[in-house]
Amino acid sequence: MSPDDISVVLSDDRPPVDTLAVGVSEYGLAGLTAVDYLTDQHSMQEVGHLRTPGPPFITPFENGTPRHHTRLYADEEASFAVLVGERFVPPAQAGALAEAVVTAGRKLDVSNITMLTGVPIAHGPDDHAPFYIATPAYQAAYLDDTDIRPMGNGFLEGLSAELVTQGIDDAVPTGVFTTPTHPQAPDAAAAIRLLTALKETHAIDIDTGPLEAFAANIEAHYQALAERMEAANTDQPSDDRMYM
Repeated sequence: MSPDDISVVLSDDRPPVDTLAVGVSEYGLAGLTAVDYLTDQHSMQEVGHLRTPGPPFITPFENGTPRHHTRLYADEEASFAVLVGERFVPPAQAGALAEAVVTAGRKLDVSNITMLTGVPIAHGPDDHAPFYIATPAYQAAYLDDTDIRPMGNGFLEGLSAELVTQGIDDAVPTGVFTTPTHPQAPDAAAAIRLLTALKETHAIDIDTGPLEAFAANIEAHYQALAERMEAANTDQPSDDRMYM
């Protein structure tokens, strides 16, 4: 099986939707956490999956029941779908996977594709906000009347780069919402920022309350861990080599 052998499998009863939001497994898991949260909050219907080759190949499972690693869910009433990708995307497959995502979007009759992703960059507290990189058509349709800031300059890579590149010439407006992400996974606070951007631009009803409580618990856990490590370092006797 070559890296280009990625197929889209959709159910016959899939509803047409307006927006396809994409989140995959990557640094900080912010985008993946965001789309996975949407599937639970909206009780979304699974409408298909992507079949991708390896390596690496995984089959996630829960309570003994396996599932496809890259799945599509839809909410007909809210008119949006999400792609939940639990498998890390190898760079060699990013282009083929982007083609499959765009194909899935066409089959769902979407009018835009939005990727949610975190980025590991040095940042201060003022940068704890969502930013966008989007095609001109996407900006005109979804961003002109918002306060979401554009990302200044730089380079996209991987799946987000491939999706936006295809969106430059494709009829489907394509955008990326990104935010600084911390290494402690999952970065639920970053996921909340991404969901806030999606809510503001696409009029999707998203209650982030439960996720905010989860983020607070994670923050408290890491804060307590840092304090214990600092206390342990303080309690250690100094390494006095005076008589060596």
